[in-house]
Amino acid sequence: MPLNIPVTLPAVEALRTENIFVMDSERASTQEIRPLKIVILNLMPIKITTETDLIRLLSNSPLQIEIDFLHMETHYSKNTPIEHLMSFYKTFDEIKRSNYDGMIITGAPVEQMPFEEVNYWNELTGIFDWARTHVTSTFFICWAAQAGLFHHYGIKKYPLEAKMFGVFEHRTFDPFNPIFRGFDDVFYVPHSRHTEIKAEDILKHPELTLLSESPESGVYMVMARNGREFFITGHSEYSPLTLDTEYKRDVAKGMPINMPQNYYRDDNPDNEPLVRWRSHANLLFTNWLNYFVYQETPYDLTKIQ
Repeated sequence: MPLNIPVTLPAVEALRTENIFVMDSERASTQEIRPLKIVILNLMPIKITTETDLIRLLSNSPLQIEIDFLHMETHYSKNTPIEHLMSFYKTFDEIKRSNYDGMIITGAPVEQMPFEEVNYWNELTGIFDWARTHVTSTFFICWAAQAGLFHHYGIKKYPLEAKMFGVFEHRTFDPFNPIFRGFDDVFYVPHSRHTEIKAEDILKHPELTLLSESPESGVYMVMARNGREFFITGHSEYSPLTLDTEYKRDVAKGMPINMPQNYYRDDNPDNEPLVRWRSHANLLFTNWLNYFVYQETPYDLTKIQ
């Protein structure tokens, strides 16, 4: 999907080297169509990497997308240059009077803290509530999925004895749901988290639909409000080397960390990763954009209910 993004965004050049088509704002201005408007609330500390991962998956479809990046005003991001935030990001105050076709909310490295102790929790829950009346469909990833389920439905998170770390096999409970169009019977997803949500808690809420689970990594996908909200506990957007970077970083720091499961060829960290989630990730984001954003959003965004 051609993306209407600033030509100077670092992700543009990085993705062009991968032969991924990215339309910058200069070319997009010559197309006489209404682009889909997507806002990405990026809670990750190294924001440029996350931008690139998400743009890679949003970039290959016939429609044009216009992206706004959002950062928390009540939290200082020390791992991303302030110049980058000032050039490419907005605050909630700047966009709260706007409507969007879709929204993506990333994970954040705060999952071992109680939700209410996260220093931007009040601002974040305000954005969660705003999205329900200003966004057609919202896509929550990893910690954001846990936070959204807790805020909207009271679903608790539980600490794990060891970090859920690796690439795991998943199955669907509703293969005819459009979000799974084109999926194989078994698909793979990277996970990197210290906490989990439990299926029995989800099933107590008739307004929630448990769509996918893994025998090893547990709940993966939950849907609410007929696709207005998706809660995804894994990281389908991860690039091939993300888990490798996390593992070797923690080993170098002397932190207790197990080797990511089902990830390196022959389970040898000296070997390259075996990428088994790329096709699933592209289908996941394309299906979400097509069936739950493009097919459902009103042409006039002020008509979002």
